[in-house]
Amino acid sequence: MINRRPARPVAILLAALPFVAVLVAYAIASDIRLAANPADKLLPAPATIGTTALRLFTEGDRRSGEILLWSDTWASLRRLGLGVAIAAVLALATGVPIGMLPYARRAFSGFVAVLSMVPPLALLPILFIVFGLGETSKVVLIVVGIAPFLIRDIAQRTLDIPHEEIVKAKTLGASSAVIALRVVIPQILPRLIAGIRLSLGASWLFLIAAEAVAADSGLGYRIFLVRRYLAMDVILTYVIWITLLAFLIDGALRTLSRRAFPWLGAGL
Repeated sequence: MINRRPARPVAILLAALPFVAVLVAYAIASDIRLAANPADKLLPAPATIGTTALRLFTEGDRRSGEILLWSDTWASLRRLGLGVAIAAVLALATGVPIGMLPYARRAFSGFVAVLSMVPPLALLPILFIVFGLGETSKVVLIVVGIAPFLIRDIAQRTLDIPHEEIVKAKTLGASSAVIALRVVIPQILPRLIAGIRLSLGASWLFLIAAEAVAADSGLGYRIFLVRRYLAMDVILTYVIWITLLAFLIDGALRTLSRRAFPWLGAGL
């Protein structure tokens, strides 16, 4: 079986099966609950979710006239993008020296390992006290949440570079800076993109948590705002939309990696 690969139509069918199974299971469960209680709000019918989604995507707020879903999306993506970008830069600037230089590895590897064990959500009250309730604390939470993981991953990837390549660069007279720029970083960048893809789920978790506690806009803020009304159709629409956004971002990063680094080969 390890050498057998499905044809494209079969591959598409296999990929769609889990999603279809979840949708069918939800539709059946919703139908059972609504049959027992037509006023049930826990599992709204798929048609109700579709109607709500159309309204959220197209109709403006009665007070401001602004389409809240789009403004929430922009606010969340802005925070997420800034946090992930800062964490990626920190990972590259810190992970490469830790992986390349024995002194840096001795000085910082243990510290970064301890930082990676600290639950980021436990620091949320401290971040709000230090940075306030504005945008900074939300971005910092994402950075604190994923940067240690990215740093450790980049450091390990740097250590995994074959030592022969470093020796050949030294033989040709390359300095440590040249080795980092010409040998290490070109091989590390696709690994950094892979690490960002793996940390996207955690990034969304920290973002939603921060928006739920203190925000006046954002996808997480809206979900926790409407939960008091048991508006499951709105909540599920936002959850599906967040999932779709995460999927699209992951696909964009995967495409970027394949086009920028075709020598890396196929990946997930």
